[in-house]
Amino acid sequence: MHVHDNHTHSISIIAQLILAVPFIISLFIYIFAVFLSNRHKKQWPLYRSFLWIVGHLCAIATLIGPFAERTHISFSAHMIGHLLLGMLAPLLMALAAPMTLLLRSIPVKMARSLSLLLRRKPFNVLRDPIFASILNVGGLWLLYTTPLFTMMHESTFLFIFIHIHIFLAGYLFTIAFIYIDPTPHQSSYIYRSIILLLALAAHSILSKRIYAYPPSNVSIEQAELGAMIMYYGGDAIEIGFVFLLFYQWFKSSRKSIHPKVVAPR
Repeated sequence: MHVHDNHTHSISIIAQLILAVPFIISLFIYIFAVFLSNRHKKQWPLYRSFLWIVGHLCAIATLIGPFAERTHISFSAHMIGHLLLGMLAPLLMALAAPMTLLLRSIPVKMARSLSLLLRRKPFNVLRDPIFASILNVGGLWLLYTTPLFTMMHESTFLFIFIHIHIFLAGYLFTIAFIYIDPTPHQSSYIYRSIILLLALAAHSILSKRIYAYPPSNVSIEQAELGAMIMYYGGDAIEIGFVFLLFYQWFKSSRKSIHPKVVAPR
């Protein structure tokens, strides 16, 4: 896919370190926060810590090491990296409820200040499903249908910026639809379901377009394989995504139909 000369190799190493180190740091911060939380409050669920670790491993594997190097020369490997970094890792990490853990681990006064900050309008806009979908899926359309994909492999700055965007947009997309952490000003399930359906359709259409019209410097064979990975691999993750949303909707409906009865004193 790309000429992997010494200059490109040196850029790759620099980019790998810049991208991977924050994930390694956040992995240990979460573990330390679990330790702090468990000292004073109810034990933090072990499965959430497991999801956080696995999510980080998915992200780190795409950013540093042999597989990360492979993504420079193989479009199919690049597309696997997209699924891991932009879809699976954000989903697993959101399910780990990092904001809830943070609020449990810091002093009460600081937690209240942080909660008030997260209720402000800019954060509500960021969590809106339409905005998150445009940022996430729209960003992918821009990447794969313009020269930006080729430029990304020629510029360290662009490479770093785009990979940061892919992860952050994927995480924002996830928390805009699936509420695990405390979420003020929640959108209705109907609204989220409609926008999610449109976003997933746009993602599938993009994979078909890549199959028919490969990005610059990508061979037809690699484009077809990468598009199939994006289509079927994306479907597999999206099934889990849709299941979680509808499971939460089902639980919410049951609570509204069967409210808790408070026994008379």
